[in-house]
Amino acid sequence: MSDKVSAMQHDDAAYAKPGFWSRHGETILKIAIPIAVLAFLVFVWQAIVVIYQTPHYILPGPALVVEAFFEDWGTLAPALWVTTKITFISLGLALVGGVGLAVIMVQSRWIETALYPITVILQVTPIVAIAPLILIYTPTTQVALLICAFLVAFFPILSNMAQGLKSVDHNLLNLFELYGASRWQTLVHLKLPASLPYFMTGLRIGGGLALIAAVVAEFAAGSAGAGSGLAFRLLESQYRLNIPRLFAALFMLACLGVAIFALTSFIAWLFLHRWHESSLKREN
Repeated sequence: MSDKVSAMQHDDAAYAKPGFWSRHGETILKIAIPIAVLAFLVFVWQAIVVIYQTPHYILPGPALVVEAFFEDWGTLAPALWVTTKITFISLGLALVGGVGLAVIMVQSRWIETALYPITVILQVTPIVAIAPLILIYTPTTQVALLICAFLVAFFPILSNMAQGLKSVDHNLLNLFELYGASRWQTLVHLKLPASLPYFMTGLRIGGGLALIAAVVAEFAAGSAGAGSGLAFRLLESQYRLNIPRLFAALFMLACLGVAIFALTSFIAWLFLHRWHESSLKREN
């Protein structure tokens, strides 16, 4: 009798234990659905090329693009590294400058009144318009590209960080004042942690904009040679009608953008998933 009861309990426990699909089904679907959509788009692309007999110098097929990707890897890989380096260095500088200036501006309303209009002017001025001036006053083209990418990525980080520092609960601020906390203690223990979600939003936006600005600045600068990035390889492929290489360079830029977004999203999840509502999974 006891053996039968224990067997029934074992069966009930096995039945109550969630299966593999119930535990991992949502994650599998999140990965499988985008891959299926991309595969379908590639199939449609290949079908259009085959049905309409499109010349490869107008629209190459996926096979030609993959072939150009491997054949021209020796040319495209160094360009990818240059673009990646400019993007991440400019993003790092924008993080330091944006967070630092936001902290300074929030500490004093007069400093914010003095500096904020200048940052807005730099943001709303098209980078293509000021890139020639930056090229004139900088010693090298790489420095000019770095400054252009920095200016574009800087403002979203500054704006989001400043908004986060201002959005702290006033009741908590009053509590810190009641216990005699200094301005520095309030900043470190209350304002900075509370502004973390806003900072992560600015980080995601700034990461994408830094890549876009690096490419656009290189278009405007017209840089060439061994130290050129993927933007120059795009223009070079266009001028030479090497459209498969152009598509391969575009694919590399898209992959770099996806990688930057994935990295910044992972950083945001890493810091927020234990406590912030935007990253917590709902139980109902």
